Amino acid sequence: MDLPDTRSDGSRRRRRLRRRRALVAIVAALAVIGGGTWAAWGTLGPVVAHFTESGDWDGSGTGSVDVKVASGDTGRAIGRTLVDAGVVKTQNAFVSAAQAQPKFSGIQPGTYRLKEHMSGTAAVALMLDPSAKVTTKLTIPEGLRAEQVYALIEKNTSIADADVRAALANPAALGLPASANGNVEGYLFPATYDVDPDETAVELLTAMVAQSTKVMADLGVTPEQMHDVVVEASIAQKEARSAEDMTRVTRVLDNRMAIGMNLQLDSTVSYAVNSSNVVTTTAEQRATDSPWNTYLHPGLPAGPISNPGADALRAALAPADGPWLYFVTVNLETGETRFATTIEEHNANVALFQQYLREHPEGK
Repeated sequence: MDLPDTRSDGSRRRRRLRRRRALVAIVAALAVIGGGTWAAWGTLGPVVAHFTESGDWDGSGTGSVDVKVASGDTGRAIGRTLVDAGVVKTQNAFVSAAQAQPKFSGIQPGTYRLKEHMSGTAAVALMLDPSAKVTTKLTIPEGLRAEQVYALIEKNTSIADADVRAALANPAALGLPASANGNVEGYLFPATYDVDPDETAVELLTAMVAQSTKVMADLGVTPEQMHDVVVEASIAQKEARSAEDMTRVTRVLDNRMAIGMNLQLDSTVSYAVNSSNVVTTTAEQRATDSPWNTYLHPGLPAGPISNPGADALRAALAPADGPWLYFVTVNLETGETRFATTIEEHNANVALFQQYLREHPEGK
């Protein structure tokens, strides 16, 4: 946090000297009046008060006031905000107290619950107290579907599900790229977000979308690549646990599509039928006519099936080199995934998975 002192020692001395001279002049004027009258004091009293009153309040204040520190705010900017909110008396009182506290340079953006009529020192001390920060930290894990993200928002913030649904009704306001086709699935980037008490659903969803597009821009994803990259990454995020395995999964996807072979992914079928089980599906589910059913339809599914993180996006951009056409996770506890080039190799790996399921029926 930048806390510049724009006044030199010389300028401060000149300012104090001017104030003393003005006060002397006022006192002299009162002496000339000779004894003074209520009328004379009514004229000069407020002026004297201006020069003699403190620029700071005393004590730790009363009541409760929420103030928001924005990213990039300087100490003086924060001081102005606190004056406007009635927290401190003057900007200088706050800045002087902040300059005397080295830790204040690390103050983080967010909303702070302070009090009215605090001294500058008390305001700084309270802002450095972790309990004063009322911003909620919302963590979105990799691989969640959009519906699961909405549930976390409702559970962990003051934003109601109805407000999220209303925000989704106007996807253009969320900053979605053209590749999203108006659907946030795949573009709610998994990360930890600071959510202020007055933050709206539009603001939060927009921040998630902005983080997604920023990460992709940093990775060099072009607008033309974006749709397929997000879709492949969303599959890799669901099908593999390690970053290395994700690059192998995306290689299998590319190898299959290169020879016109259907992807045949249970994870996409699970998404199509809104099932929480992404490991296995039933024959009935695999017969569902959906653009996300990669058993029935060639190529990638119509859109993402989860919200992928950076590792999965990298895997979609740069698949591993290899001839694999098949993969299967053979241990759901460890995430061990085996890759194969021939159907015979794959069938042997599937047998290992089936053995695991027999030994761990609760994992189905």
